[in-house]
Amino acid sequence: MCGFVGFIHGSQPIQYKETIEQMLKTIIHRGPNSDGIYSDDRVTLGFRRLSILDLSSAASQPFSSEDGDVVLVFNGEIYNFRELREELTHYGYTFNTSSDTEVLLKGYLHYGLKILQKLRGMFAFCIWDKKRDIQFIARDPFGIKPLYYTQQTTDQSLLFGSEIKSFLSHPTFKKELNEKALRPYLTFQYPAMDETFFKGVYKLTPGSYMLIQNGNIQIKSYWSHQFMTSTDPLTTHVQNIKEVIQNSVEAHTVSDVKVGSFLSGGVDSSYIAKLLQPDITYSVGFKGYESMFDETSLAKALSEELQFENKHKHITADEVFEALPKIQWHMDEPDSNLSSLPLYFLAELASKDVTVVLSGEGADELFGGYEWYKPSVKMNKYTKIPAPVRQMLAAIAKPLPKNRYTNFLNNGAKSIEERFIGHAFVWREDDALALLNEKYHKGPSVWDIVKPYYDKIQGADDATKMQYLDLHVWLPSQILLKADKMSMAHSLELRVPFLDKEVFNVASSIPTDYKVTTADTKIALRKAALEELPEDWAKRKKLGFPVPMRHWLREEKYFQMVLHTFKKAYIHEFFDQQLLLHYLDAHYEKKADYGRYVWTVYVFCIWYEQYFPEKCVELDWPY
Repeated sequence: MCGFVGFIHGSQPIQYKETIEQMLKTIIHRGPNSDGIYSDDRVTLGFRRLSILDLSSAASQPFSSEDGDVVLVFNGEIYNFRELREELTHYGYTFNTSSDTEVLLKGYLHYGLKILQKLRGMFAFCIWDKKRDIQFIARDPFGIKPLYYTQQTTDQSLLFGSEIKSFLSHPTFKKELNEKALRPYLTFQYPAMDETFFKGVYKLTPGSYMLIQNGNIQIKSYWSHQFMTSTDPLTTHVQNIKEVIQNSVEAHTVSDVKVGSFLSGGVDSSYIAKLLQPDITYSVGFKGYESMFDETSLAKALSEELQFENKHKHITADEVFEALPKIQWHMDEPDSNLSSLPLYFLAELASKDVTVVLSGEGADELFGGYEWYKPSVKMNKYTKIPAPVRQMLAAIAKPLPKNRYTNFLNNGAKSIEERFIGHAFVWREDDALALLNEKYHKGPSVWDIVKPYYDKIQGADDATKMQYLDLHVWLPSQILLKADKMSMAHSLELRVPFLDKEVFNVASSIPTDYKVTTADTKIALRKAALEELPEDWAKRKKLGFPVPMRHWLREEKYFQMVLHTFKKAYIHEFFDQQLLLHYLDAHYEKKADYGRYVWTVYVFCIWYEQYFPEKCVELDWPY
């Protein structure tokens, strides 16, 4: 695990090594053990190392071939590197280290771009092939490891790396806010576009690679999430799950340092922890809300039953609000999903003991774990009414006050593509547009973002369509990005055994009826887990990382903190301040629950103050 940054030289002469040194300083948290630099007349590469496999300096990066013609920087882990090493040895390759880094480089020397089809792991990497004048940049199939790139420079330099913040130290990078990003953010609560909140800075799409040669840039996909269900009985699917998860956990424990496990009260992390058998598990809850927003007691109980040590922490509101600027700085872009808050403190807790942890991300998307994947009995009956009638009732309901009845009638006239955008749906689009100044209306609509994915899965059932969308938007742009940034903030490697190519192949073959019904979720996975876990844990409903934010925002101290921010002069650039303050007041006075509305805007403001402080004049707006 590490972080890297690099750039292809532009027309403007700069001090290449001094520049890369400054860029590396901004990501020292990703690799505090050592650093390395490579620079020639075309390309400069920088690397920060968190030592996990082959702790010797021989495995340090940038890593070069014996003749020096090919250079690699690589973030992540290749879990099948030993099998690939044996395969390459048969072809005559010799190895000087026991690292997966050397295997990746020599795999490229032998297989070229086809090495991507052979890799099992989480990765982002750049290979500079000097003789062929090729820059080969790639990202893993699920987007577990981040990778950004940009030509938003004054001299056409191309920058790439693990975190956007490193680009800010490059003298030709032009830092500008992407005006199109704010509109979809308010609804999704995270950056759902490929172009980031920094104009001209893009995320490389998961499962794709970039080739740069002679000034030409090509981006191509090498992996797609295909659902090919089988007719095997449930017992066969359960057995397949047991075998592949066991295998994946074993692969994900490959390490020369200590490995721990995150543990909540749910089936996903509990299943992983039981198979891993770690020395220590880690959990967090919220002080003062132990009975409402806390799974630490469940994690402790399971740890005692399975004979693990469990370390846990109860987080206070003061700690959350104090850490928020640092959290948003680490995120690179604003992300108001509340689960990033406990995850930050959970990673901090674990980092005191271990360098690697396993976690349960991805199980819900692969095995059908979200409640919204379940078919609705009421909606199924309602949609049997002729469409013109449902559309007429929706038209009548639309201008009426919003409640569960009018929402039902509105949704009843829509297809799944129209009513489901993924897990997050914070600001209604009409409310968001009313709040935003017209300058920021230019961003894409929700439909603009989700339609390309729905177009690729036409003919599938509703649950599969929702899974497919979540795998392409919610999972890489929120779940995994948050997991990477919050763990690496504390120099901790987070591994996700459910998000493995072999696991996906098994999960994608499971029929929807063995994933979700009107009564339950993750049916096949729970049956597999039941053979490893006590029944209460295998069958427990998903709780997630609940955070008492709506309660905190009704406390005077935190209300005043948000109010102070919302009254600042720069807010007027983006929002209708009167309307924004109305939402804040209404929530504080318990006239309505606008907690998520308020928090989503507040997080954007905190992020903006971290990355554009020069535009945040400390003047209060007359309230």
